[in-house]
Amino acid sequence: MTDSPTRSRGRLIRGALRLTSLRLRLVTVFALVALVAAVSVSGIAYWLNRDAVLTRAQNSALKDFSQALGDGAGGLPEQASCEMLRDMGTIMTSGNQTYQVVLVDREGPEGDCVVETDPAAFRLDMVPASLADAVHQERDDTDAPYHLYWQRVEIDGDPYLLGGAQVIDGGPTGYMLASLAPERDDLNSLAWSLGIATALAVIGSALLAQAAATMVLRPVARLSNAAQRLGEGKLDTRLEERGADELAELSRTFNAAAASLEQRVTDLRAREAASRRFVADMSHELRTPMTAITAVTDVLEEEVDSLDPMIAPAVQLVVSETRRLNSLVENLMEVTRFDAGTAKMVLDDVNIADQVTHCIDARAWLDAVELDADRTITARLDPRRLDVILANLIGNALKHGGGRSVRVSVREEIDPAAGRDDVVVEVADQGPGIPEDVLPHVFDRFYKASASRPRSDGSGLGLSIALENAHLHGGEISAANAPEGGAVFTLRLPREAPGDGDGDGDGESDGCDGTEGDGGNGDSSGERNRPGKPDGPGKERDT
Repeated sequence: MTDSPTRSRGRLIRGALRLTSLRLRLVTVFALVALVAAVSVSGIAYWLNRDAVLTRAQNSALKDFSQALGDGAGGLPEQASCEMLRDMGTIMTSGNQTYQVVLVDREGPEGDCVVETDPAAFRLDMVPASLADAVHQERDDTDAPYHLYWQRVEIDGDPYLLGGAQVIDGGPTGYMLASLAPERDDLNSLAWSLGIATALAVIGSALLAQAAATMVLRPVARLSNAAQRLGEGKLDTRLEERGADELAELSRTFNAAAASLEQRVTDLRAREAASRRFVADMSHELRTPMTAITAVTDVLEEEVDSLDPMIAPAVQLVVSETRRLNSLVENLMEVTRFDAGTAKMVLDDVNIADQVTHCIDARAWLDAVELDADRTITARLDPRRLDVILANLIGNALKHGGGRSVRVSVREEIDPAAGRDDVVVEVADQGPGIPEDVLPHVFDRFYKASASRPRSDGSGLGLSIALENAHLHGGEISAANAPEGGAVFTLRLPREAPGDGDGDGDGESDGCDGTEGDGGNGDSSGERNRPGKPDGPGKERDT
């Protein structure tokens, strides 16, 4: 099974958060500080010990060589033979000496005499010319015109100490070669020990940082979880206040903020509930007098032809405004039910094309609406609420379509995001379209596209009620402008609406009776057997 892109992105985000977490940064900083400190201390300790070890070994070897050379040369006659020099070399390297010597006498009775105690290990040609020149250079010091000189060399990858001296003017010259391999081995062991100590220090600091991070971040994690619960709406979330440090002060601040937020939300909810009750009570109380007024206006409308021509326009205005007020009361009742969460549905198997035809026929819109629908598409929906949606969308399109026909298309689509079959109804007009700054607000309650025209023929609630009914079915309504011009409202509903209810029906008019044909935030009156009267193309769209 392959992972979905969303799940893969989630894992990548969590991985990135782990890589940038405060715990990792604390451990990294602790480890780097420990590493720098341990390497610095180890490096200083190594170089100090190295200098001390090499200096001690060097001084010891040079001292023994100088003393042995002086003792041996002091017992030689002025004209010493090569045999005497050989014996002297044997005496110098006898015992526990760790070096080999080369003795050179250029002015002996036998001519040049070179004595090498171990030619395989040390020969005269192995002495650097710079050292030989320094040894034979006489200094302006009458007490000791010739000094002992030395230098460290590397032969076949091993370190050695090479020294030389001339005891007296014209006498033999001695060179010695001492191995520094034991000291090198000791220094290598010291380096390994310091490296292991450094690694242990880094590991220990990382463990210490982990423990410290756990102690520090545990309250932060509790705070994060509490903030998440608070964001989920659990306003009674509080943190335990322990100690008197900065984290405890942060917990107290969070608790105070949460308590203040809970109180404010409680107050707002109370005010909102009171406002809803007020609207519901007001709408309910208005229904009784509105029923009586509507009955009177119906009588007046029937007698309008027999009235004085000067009075007839006033009567027509009263009838129109009464119907508008009655529609507004019904819409407010419906909005109140949506806000209170009491709106329910009565589901039934509905043929979508027949439902659209019934809706436009009931409002005498057949001549103004072009229907392109598959007559076989059915869905399980609430027919009354679907009619309300259709009446609002089609009425809105007729009002703002510039007097041209409205096209309604019905098709079936598969929603890949939800993994279900949907019914899609598109209502397109041929008007000027919706301004881009108005598009995000077309479904807002009482929104007006123009502040200079606060009053319109509708209540400004039609599209909002249509959207709420679509949400009740588990669907959605979107608004856009077509490339060729005009506005397009797209209704998308699932073939099977969620849930099944009893439907209160209180205050809710059947869209087919003409009283719920509110074209939304640009409402159409939608009276029965009266065609919709769309505004001219120059009028802005009430939303």
